[in-house]
Amino acid sequence: MDLDVHPQLFRALRAVLDNGSFTAASEYLGYTQSALSKQIAALEDAAGTQLFERGPRGVRPTPAALALGRRATAVLDQLEGAQRDLTDLVQPVSGRVRIDAFPTAAMDLIPHAIADIAAKHPSLEVLFTESSTPLQLRRLRAGRLDLALIAGGDGLPDWDLTGIETEPLPSGELRVAVHRAHPLAHHDRVTVADLVDQRWIAGRGRGGEPQFGAWPSISDPHVVIELESWSARIGFVAAGMGITTIPALATAIVPSSVVTIAVNDPHTMGRSMLLARIAGPLDSATASVRDAVLRQARRIAAL
Repeated sequence: MDLDVHPQLFRALRAVLDNGSFTAASEYLGYTQSALSKQIAALEDAAGTQLFERGPRGVRPTPAALALGRRATAVLDQLEGAQRDLTDLVQPVSGRVRIDAFPTAAMDLIPHAIADIAAKHPSLEVLFTESSTPLQLRRLRAGRLDLALIAGGDGLPDWDLTGIETEPLPSGELRVAVHRAHPLAHHDRVTVADLVDQRWIAGRGRGGEPQFGAWPSISDPHVVIELESWSARIGFVAAGMGITTIPALATAIVPSSVVTIAVNDPHTMGRSMLLARIAGPLDSATASVRDAVLRQARRIAAL
């Protein structure tokens, strides 16, 4: 089979995988849903296989879609890189971009994004700070930030995004972290029933800031301790004192004595990740940082 397709079909595939539905993907790309569906159908014809299972509750990617999606990411990254290289030959990207993120994004995503920028655009300076979403939004509106990585989803407020433009980023699935000797550690996936009677290490935020607690759909969890920092929570898990809920973004800090496990739970949507900025066109420097953040988010979500 000769998979000779236009890059836009790969962009359509990535948009559906990243956004979770044809409706959200079409809004993200600025197309009608009909146009997006035709692009996915054309890609399925070229691939010779079904990429999404259509049902009354939306679409579900097939193994072929996930495999092709990983290749599509690599192809699109190479095309974007080639375009940047050509652009930089004419006018190198330079300047200063200020970006802020919530703590778990600072564990893996943001450091790798800044390293990516330093390698590709040595004249571009990235200033990074770490803070809560309410403070991020205030700084954006005050003109003290160019980009902010904010969190949404289960257990988080509906933030006031008036005047703020957001872009959804792939964030990976919510997981649980357990000690390697824990009875659940040998499972690739567990159910909520497996988690109900577990001892939980939960997060405690400053001044009422939301944190990850026990698994979201467990109504009366047995919480043995609440800790502010992720390092402390993982330390207690590593000592066998309990288990904790952990997002894909935070798995980079997990030591060899701890394993993370996926959870089958149709009632938990998990957390979402949004790249926020003041509405309007991006300059080349900010666009370059945005692209680096997106590449790293895709990398982590594919792990």
